[in-house]
Amino acid sequence: MAKGSLVPSWLQLTDFRCQDCGSNAGFRSRRRTLSERYLLPVFLLQPVRCGECFRRDYRLIFTRVRERPSESGGAAPPSNVVPPTRRNVA
Repeated sequence: MAKGSLVPSWLQLTDFRCQDCGSNAGFRSRRRTLSERYLLPVFLLQPVRCGECFRRDYRLIFTRVRERPSESGGAAPPSNVVPPTRRNVA
């Protein structure tokens, strides 16, 4: 435990830092498999994706990350915008 704190240091909130590129822009990632849905919470882990290099990793649930952009209440696209055609463009 940290000196003068009742909460162990590993339980305290920490900021996200990508191990690959060093960015601090981390987002919650969707839980894909049954093990990610049911086993990760038992170990206090969550899937996280870097906003810069898109690396996917597992972090403690106490790590501060942003909500996924589609779930954070972003504005819907205007209704007069025509969706792009289906082209194979890299």
